[in-house]
Order: sequence, then structure tokens, then C-alpha cells
Amino acid sequence: MSRIFLVDDHTIVRDGLRALLAGEPDLEVVGEASNGQELLDRLPACPADLVLLDANMPVLDGLATTLRLRAEYPQVRVLVLSMLAHERYIGQLFDAGALGYVLKSAEKGEILVAIQTVLAGRQFLCSDLGLNMLRKVLAKDDESDETTKVSQLSRRETEVLQLLSEGLTTNEIAEKLFTSKRTIETHRQNILEKTQTKNTAALIRLAVTQGLLT
Repeated sequence: MSRIFLVDDHTIVRDGLRALLAGEPDLEVVGEASNGQELLDRLPACPADLVLLDANMPVLDGLATTLRLRAEYPQVRVLVLSMLAHERYIGQLFDAGALGYVLKSAEKGEILVAIQTVLAGRQFLCSDLGLNMLRKVLAKDDESDETTKVSQLSRRETEVLQLLSEGLTTNEIAEKLFTSKRTIETHRQNILEKTQTKNTAALIRLAVTQGLLT
């Protein structure tokens, strides 16, 4: 039987969690507290295997409480249940010693999985947070890829791109750069291939977003 201690400044949240866990034969709620300090005051007389902890609380918040638990009760595992979804704060809680982080909007089944995972000593991040972080990483990778594509252009190709963005025709660019029309066409094709764009309009949009064009 695993002992669970509930810590949240909202009574209705604690009541909901207690009701959720009541149907689990291997889990027992052994205590409740409305903030981190109250938890630390009660924990010596009411030992627990896992603390289900809110992040945003008065007196002693989730981060400060997790740091105290790691220092004073290293055997107690911490699962944070919160509405806060900021990546930096989540990272701070994991660094402080929390093993899991679940949004309060998560399904009941996911909360139970999170509890069992953390009790087993493994880290857990709820699916909504994980997917959101993945989307942000992929978006940054896409931006990085576009920057790399544009940076591959030679000085002459950049000049051609600048003149194309100014609306000059191939003949006009050739005259301005004192070269042949065929050479300009070759430069244009090379630019399209390097940036993986389909036409001049898409190419110019990419260059503008990367701040390449003056």
C-alpha cells in the first residue's frame, strides 16, 4: 500500500483527488495540507511515499516545498499537479527534485498513471505538456533550417536575390551586374535549389523573414 499526501490550497481539489484515489486498492491518502509549510509540519507524524503537490500555493509554494522535501525527506517522491504550463517553471521543479508534472486538466486515468510512474521512481510529464513542448522544438528547428538555407547563398547569389526583390527582370539584372542573361538564370536556379523554394515569390518571402533583404 502506497501512502499519498495531498497538498493544495483549494479544498475542492483535495476532495476530488481523495475521491479519485479512493477506488485504488493499492493507494491510500494519509494526509492533506493547504500549503507546503503545513505539509512539512505534518509529515514527521504522517509519513508518506508520495506527495501530490500544487505548484502555486500561499506561504510555501510548490518549488520551495520540493526543495525542502529533497533536503529533508529525500525518500519522499514528488508529483506536481498544477495549472501552470510554463516550460521554465516546469524545468525548475524537475531540477528541484520533482519526478512528475501533470496539468490539473489531465484525464483521471493519466493522473493515476503519473502516480504509479512516480512511485516506481520514474519521471513523468503529462501528454499535453509533452506535445506542446515538441511542437515548439519542431518550430524552432524549422526556423533554424530556413536560416541555414539562406546562409548558403554566395555573395553574388545574394546580390541577384536583392535585385529580384526590387522587381528587376533577368535582362536588367544582367546589365546591372555586367554579366549575361544566362548567368543570371543560372544564379536564380541555384538560389531556388539551395533554399528549396518553388518560385521567386516564395524565395523573396523566405529572404524577408530572415532579414536578408534591405
